[in-house]
Amino acid sequence: MTQGIDEPDGRGRTGLHLTGRDLARNPRVRVADVRLLATNWHVLRTTELEYLGADGAWTTQHRETYDRGDGATILLYDPVRRTVLLTRQFRYPVYVNEHPDGMLLETAAGLLDDDAPEDAIRREAAEETGLDIGAVEPVFVAYMSPGSVTEKIHFFAAPYSATPATMSAGLVDEGEEIELVELDIDAAVAAIGTDIVDAKTIMLLQWAVLSGPFSAGRGVVGQR
Repeated sequence: MTQGIDEPDGRGRTGLHLTGRDLARNPRVRVADVRLLATNWHVLRTTELEYLGADGAWTTQHRETYDRGDGATILLYDPVRRTVLLTRQFRYPVYVNEHPDGMLLETAAGLLDDDAPEDAIRREAAEETGLDIGAVEPVFVAYMSPGSVTEKIHFFAAPYSATPATMSAGLVDEGEEIELVELDIDAAVAAIGTDIVDAKTIMLLQWAVLSGPFSAGRGVVGQR
């Protein structure tokens, strides 16, 4: 019995070694073998595939993929006060890779689990900010690290009209300690590359000023 194959893994899944074996959308790619390397919570696989090059020759290649499921993120903004509501929390992976203290400024986000993207982001926004958001606007979907991570992120935006009663949030029973940070949109954009180095947050901030709620094309919202 092998965990994730014929024995449930930590999330109750089996058959994880079958992912990718039936792919046939690209005639230049043939999946030959899939092996599980880790199934502790997310799934690390190594795949042997044959690839048809432009020269007409088939080559054998090996790819490791990390599957943590898909996710969603949302930019919460106040169009009247020209503010955005971000979160700050400790992220060990960035701390171990040269971030000064691991305390990352981000848009609210989380994994979809078994929910539809919009349902998932409403759940995550409530958990991370304490706010029940209204209508959400789908912005785009993007693969964040396509060289090795399968995850794609669903990006959303929604207005908020009141600062939460508390400026801290998160699920205590899951070890979350989240600080809420409200920033002027101009200050937030100016912080890109210094205080704000999270990719999804940068993408949503740039969207907000280029074609979103703080752009000239959205009328009075984008004006001082």
